[in-house]
Amino acid sequence: MFIEQAGPMNADNRRGILAMSLAMALFIANDALVKQVSASLPGPQLIFIRGLMATTLVLIMAQAMGHLKNWRLMLNGKLWLRGGVDAMASLTYLTAVFHLPLGNATAINLASPLFITVFAILFFKERVTFQRGALILLGFTGVLMVVQPSTDGFNVYAWICVLATLFHATRDTLTRAIGLHVPSLLITLSTAVSVALAAGSITLTQTWVPVTNTSLALLFCASLFLSIAYYFLIVAMRSGEMSLVAPFRYSGLLFALLIGYVVWDEVPNLLAWLGIGLLVVSGLLILRAERLKHPT
Repeated sequence: MFIEQAGPMNADNRRGILAMSLAMALFIANDALVKQVSASLPGPQLIFIRGLMATTLVLIMAQAMGHLKNWRLMLNGKLWLRGGVDAMASLTYLTAVFHLPLGNATAINLASPLFITVFAILFFKERVTFQRGALILLGFTGVLMVVQPSTDGFNVYAWICVLATLFHATRDTLTRAIGLHVPSLLITLSTAVSVALAAGSITLTQTWVPVTNTSLALLFCASLFLSIAYYFLIVAMRSGEMSLVAPFRYSGLLFALLIGYVVWDEVPNLLAWLGIGLLVVSGLLILRAERLKHPT
């Protein structure tokens, strides 16, 4: 009865939700591979190598799709402002992860949809209903129940992680400000270049560690996942309503749980399963509210 009465979801919102979910799945796959390599390589060196590979892959994709013919679009200052913010987000988040329990850092970083919702209201004049705001908070509560951050881990590095989360939210908001005449792949390219340059500048002050063929292979796969994830993330933030699409960033936690179980045999406890339930319920209710808003 509900499906017959409710109309189809707005196409832009549907595209944004799908792109965000795919991006998060690929980001988690990238994180799993990087986690393997991080045991043998310093963070900045790892990010720099992965950044060079990602830049090369995106260049090949852009050439194949004919976007490099419009290389002058890369002179758009908004692209490099966004790329610079992304680089700062990556480096500050990495610093926090080195000194915080992963659960704490993950919980803080997944607060970005809340910041994005605030930015959507302030800068894009989106109207966010009380119901949607409450469901976003419900989803974030589910995230906290899953990662279960410990209070003794909250220190100065937690505030650095908050700063990284603000950078991530600012990056996604800046994506919205870039004209649709700029192909998403060129925005992806500027991001890959910015992150590689930022990490590369830090490696100049450090001693390089020899890289094995296995590490190179894993980083290549990670760069492939990362490049495609960047692209889908940009598509997501340029489609639909920011406050509707952003909460589907929480889906990354579900992908992380799946990979954790398959690769490291990690099984959530009861509180975590309850949190997963809240995540699923909040996502379904957001979708239901969107369907009802567009009746036939």
